[in-house]
Amino acid sequence: MLFCHSQPESYHQHSASYIREALAPFLKNEEARLMAEHGSKRSPFQYILCAATSPAVKQQEESLTYLNQGQSYEIRMLNRKLVEYTDISSKYVKSIVRVVFHDRRLQYMEHQQLEGWRWNRPGDRILDIDIPLSVGILEPRSHPLHLNTIEFLWDPVKNSSVFIQVNCISTEFTPRKHGGEKGVPFRIQLDTFTINEHGEYVEHVHSSGCQVKVFKPKGADRKLKTDREKIDKKVSQDREKYQLPHDNTVLKECSPWPDALNLTSHSSSSTPSPVYHSSPTSCSFTDGSCSPNQQGELLLPGCCDHLLPSSSPQDTQQWLHRYRFSPFSRLFYSFSGADLLRMSREDLIQICGPADGIRLFNTMKGRSIQPRLTIYVCQQHTRHQPAIKPGGGDIYHALYLEELTLLDLSEKIALLCSIAPQQITHIYREKPSGIHVLVSDEMVQIFREETSFILSIIRDENTDGYHVVLK
Repeated sequence: MLFCHSQPESYHQHSASYIREALAPFLKNEEARLMAEHGSKRSPFQYILCAATSPAVKQQEESLTYLNQGQSYEIRMLNRKLVEYTDISSKYVKSIVRVVFHDRRLQYMEHQQLEGWRWNRPGDRILDIDIPLSVGILEPRSHPLHLNTIEFLWDPVKNSSVFIQVNCISTEFTPRKHGGEKGVPFRIQLDTFTINEHGEYVEHVHSSGCQVKVFKPKGADRKLKTDREKIDKKVSQDREKYQLPHDNTVLKECSPWPDALNLTSHSSSSTPSPVYHSSPTSCSFTDGSCSPNQQGELLLPGCCDHLLPSSSPQDTQQWLHRYRFSPFSRLFYSFSGADLLRMSREDLIQICGPADGIRLFNTMKGRSIQPRLTIYVCQQHTRHQPAIKPGGGDIYHALYLEELTLLDLSEKIALLCSIAPQQITHIYREKPSGIHVLVSDEMVQIFREETSFILSIIRDENTDGYHVVLK
């Protein structure tokens, strides 16, 4: 799946100078510091988060950036080939972006904290990617069990940027006391990998991250303004103890996240990885060797099509995976078929969210898609084809329209009469006065439910087609 937006030639011609000019004030100092720490070795990548840093951070501390919940923020991914350096030989690289806890204490409790957030916000993700705004990224992916992680491929030779949205706020992980609690800081970290000789993106080449705090919408702007006013009130000698703020945030080099290699190995293995679609919460399993339905059968050969009251918890888990409810498999880990079937529609909506809750309820109950309109037609018989009248009544056939259109009506009539839909030239409705009115989409839309018609088919000798009359 390719999400790549074409850019005018001027974008590519002037991008290098544009980036240098935009980032020059603080890239120069950052590069000098990195050069001093690592000698003459320079990293092939640079990541820039387009959000301002806080001025209320002391010199020896890590920079802090404020973000608004749900707002799209750009991360520019720069290969230093733009500044005469690169040793990446593969066409594409894979980057994994994650939002994690900055504090070590919360890192040890990450699993429990994220599970609690998942329970309170069913169907939501901590980290999302804004695909329409992103440029130059390929195959964006998310895993339904990793709510704080996204991954994608990009070409290091070209300019690329990904727009991310953080949907949790820092105070959601703070113990509630009396109000006004300080939110916990997060880290946004990018781990980048190149391809190995087996075609897997597991060769780690670079990692970097930055410290952020996430506020409710517009809260980050207010907090940044408050910090600036606080620093402006200090005397010049005290202001020197604080870092100079910047309009953008340079992600600093760091060690790869502990489970980054495990995650990328999992995504590169035969086990499929969920793929982004238009809906943020809609993920499907894909693999190059089989279709989604075939793969479900391969992974879950003993899974029943219907959820039964006698289904064991293991059978229930298989059923959930088969029908694409994997994000909720942990929530229903110990549920048997009877436990799940006892839940009402409202219960499932509250746990899974409106969209997935309704879909899960309808799937459990085995509900088929209801037609939008049902009409009954009786074919008018010729003298050579006498009508069969059991009990003295005419035989009617039901036509179920999924769409209220003339095309759908033509297809259903053609199927009933064993002719091709293209052979039906026109469909008319005969009024009590004897006039024939041409049927259109608008007329189909005002047909009443379960209306009965006598169906007459007249051969058109000029076009070798048929005229259909509804009486």
